Amino acid sequence: MSLKDRIIHESLRQFSTKGFMSTTINDILEGVGTSKGGFYNHFKSKEELFFAALSEARKIWRQKNLAGLDRCPRPLDKIKRLLENYRDRYLPDFEDFPGGCVFVALAVELNDQHPHLAREVNEGFRRFKALLKRLLDQEQQGGTLKNGIDTTVVAEMIFGGLLGASVAFTADKSREHLDQCIEGLIAFLNMISL
Repeated sequence: MSLKDRIIHESLRQFSTKGFMSTTINDILEGVGTSKGGFYNHFKSKEELFFAALSEARKIWRQKNLAGLDRCPRPLDKIKRLLENYRDRYLPDFEDFPGGCVFVALAVELNDQHPHLAREVNEGFRRFKALLKRLLDQEQQGGTLKNGIDTTVVAEMIFGGLLGASVAFTADKSREHLDQCIEGLIAFLNMISL
């Protein structure tokens, strides 16, 4: 791993546990074992590092959560696989995100203090909800959702359920509670499916 990649990786770890504002450049430098010169050779500022770290976090999110979706025959099966991946591959990734979902942590922390950074995080949330809605719309167009299902509402509910699962898992690291939450979302999807 290059020094730049190590700095990005360490920043993700620190941002997930302490947040963006409480993480100092020195914290990251200590974690990586480099000097300020090593940092500033790659990044002009902590904010520039934020954008690089956010990009890397999104890449990890896609790798972990979208794995195997291409093998699912139905759009609803893709959502179920995504939920299982979130539970089994993403949230328990303590190597990259020891403090839990970095997006949830950053969105809450940055909203009032650095709204322009929070907007970047929230853009990912918007795209994720759009993905869920698109898959639900495809399922509905295929005639395999019960009549009267509002796909926008269902997408918001799934998104909200995952946010809740993230916060709860970060707080108690209970695999049992995480399993119950994800199984509840999957059970709901089964109830609205024909």
